[in-house]
Amino acid sequence: MSESTRVAVVTGAARGIGAATAMRLAKDGNAVAVLDLDEGACAGTVDAITAAGGRALAVGVDVSDEAQVQAAVTRIAEELGAPVILVNNAGIIRDNLIFKMTTADWDAVMGVHLRGAFLMVRECQKYMTQEKYGRIVNLSSSSAQGNRGQANYSAAKAGLQGFTKTLAIELGRFGVTANAVAPGFIQTDMTAATAERIGMPFDEFIAATAKTIPVARVGQPDDIAATISFLCSEEAGFVSGQVIYVAGGPLD
Repeated sequence: MSESTRVAVVTGAARGIGAATAMRLAKDGNAVAVLDLDEGACAGTVDAITAAGGRALAVGVDVSDEAQVQAAVTRIAEELGAPVILVNNAGIIRDNLIFKMTTADWDAVMGVHLRGAFLMVRECQKYMTQEKYGRIVNLSSSSAQGNRGQANYSAAKAGLQGFTKTLAIELGRFGVTANAVAPGFIQTDMTAATAERIGMPFDEFIAATAKTIPVARVGQPDDIAATISFLCSEEAGFVSGQVIYVAGGPLD
């Protein structure tokens, strides 16, 4: 299979980091399946890819639903080709302090981040191992090291790191690499929601956060997409089981 015919799958790709990643992987020469909970919401990303001369397919899927994931990956294989690049980006937040956090808040976050990544990998790895080539990138977060009000999110993102390392061990012999990218503060709808939760205007939140980052700015979705692009490339074939923090500076 030539690099130009490879098929990439990006979950949570309607906006933010997912959209930027889908567009970057298309620019790299891959056909891209653009997945999100609402298939209609994927139109902007798909249109941007096709307008630039790429191939893209919008697929609506709840990644925490086993049957939906199976149907989505089967459709991708039939309409685009064997999915050998997978970026598990889909995520939600249900932030609260632990004494206020409901069981539903916990389960929802675990379902999308951990169960979702597991289900997507389990379906796509069949194609990767058959093709003897694969790239898996899971989106972790600097919150994996702990963050007030995010016990569920932090636990899920830390869990993804262990999941990633195990995938690297199990799938490496088949030419499949697995890595995690852990963003720091990235300017997205999700971080805007965090600002709203703490009662601070988003522009003030961004400015205050930038002062704490060594490179003196917050991250943009394209910053993460660039790192993912490398990890999904041929050249990254000897990089596996790693967690790369893309946060504008070192983290303790």
